[in-house]
Amino acid sequence: MTIDVNGKSIATTDSGYLENHADWDEDVARKLAEIEGIELTDKHWDVIRYLRDEYLNNAQNQPMERVLLKDMGKLWGTRPSSKDLYTLFPLAPTKQGTKIAGLPAVKRKGGY
Repeated sequence: MTIDVNGKSIATTDSGYLENHADWDEDVARKLAEIEGIELTDKHWDVIRYLRDEYLNNAQNQPMERVLLKDMGKLWGTRPSSKDLYTLFPLAPTKQGTKIAGLPAVKRKGGY
């Protein structure tokens, strides 16, 4: 599959994840979010940037939800609930957020 962003075709997997995370930029994120039915806010961008930083600068770490909650709490000054993150990314913050962040699908099973 492919998505078109700014006149450029970008390859995705059948599940909608980018085949090459280097193809990602903020316009690609907006397109992926549109496909997912999400309008990006500042909090979405905080999660997206955090997930990208963890993956690209921390040995391809894909944090579990519990770690994401803790670290977003530090960034936002108040710890969000799971419900808060699921409001941002209804199909699972670490999975749907990872998709919009242009990263590979999360491989781990379950986990909080």
